[in-house]
Amino acid sequence: LLHPPGGAGSDGGGTRMIYEIRHLTAYAYASPVPFARHILRLQPVGRRRQRVERATLAVDPVPTERHDGLDFFGNAVTRMTIDAAHEGLVVSLSARVEVSPRPPVDAGRSPPFEAIRDAAVAASDLGPASPAHFLFPSRLVGVPDAIRAYAETCFPAGTPVLAGAIALMGRIHREFVYETGVTDVTTLPLMAFDMRRGVCQDFAHVMIAGLRSLGLPAAYVGGYLRTVPPPGRPRLEGADAMHAWAAVWCGPTLGWIGLDPTNDVIADTDHIVVAVGRDYADVAPVAGVIVGAGGQRLDVGVDVVPI
Repeated sequence: LLHPPGGAGSDGGGTRMIYEIRHLTAYAYASPVPFARHILRLQPVGRRRQRVERATLAVDPVPTERHDGLDFFGNAVTRMTIDAAHEGLVVSLSARVEVSPRPPVDAGRSPPFEAIRDAAVAASDLGPASPAHFLFPSRLVGVPDAIRAYAETCFPAGTPVLAGAIALMGRIHREFVYETGVTDVTTLPLMAFDMRRGVCQDFAHVMIAGLRSLGLPAAYVGGYLRTVPPPGRPRLEGADAMHAWAAVWCGPTLGWIGLDPTNDVIADTDHIVVAVGRDYADVAPVAGVIVGAGGQRLDVGVDVVPI
């Protein structure tokens, strides 16, 4: 999951999925905006078990300046400036991505969480995938005592790290209510935890806070979900917009494994990774500043269709 950009590789069995992705983000401003500067993280890149056949990001109005590149964690980043008056902003992504299945793993045979905690603290590697970056509080995720106590119930002494993380994922899924409108992108994990309500971002943040409070490296993952489920399977919650989940480091052998507390599933071929970071602030799809007065309206549409 956390892997330098490149090819998808072929370390999984089962059926690979190829998706056609369409993502439209449209802002309408109450009054003309004479100047804007934005950072976009919307384009998927090649990662382990994920290969990008094509990805095109179009912006209207055309930016005065635009620079495309990668950030420290290997996420595709577009930095742009618009210095002409405009009444709206439309960003559209068209991409085709192939996702390979995750190799089977026996959670009960993963290393004890205490061993993972000790290995993470001792890590000397400071590359993008190093657990060292995901151990400590970040801009939006602290380690409140209440969340630590909540997470500890899933990790009795000697618990295999992945088994404990899956138990925590399941508890959040059962005890939290998915409800839009009660939180926003500035909501801190403790606020969502106290309400036991929120959306995928909140569930991921609470899970990350719980894992980090125990000394376990945990990352925030932003991406897409398959829009139409396979026959006989339920539709995943959060498939109409960008989705978020967590990833836990299970040691150098198993590496990073994605866990989706909103849907209580291990991230696999239904999940397409766009960006990875310490919390939402590192992977926000659209960020920046505009000069103007009045409000704005945001419309987002996402389709992830298997072909």
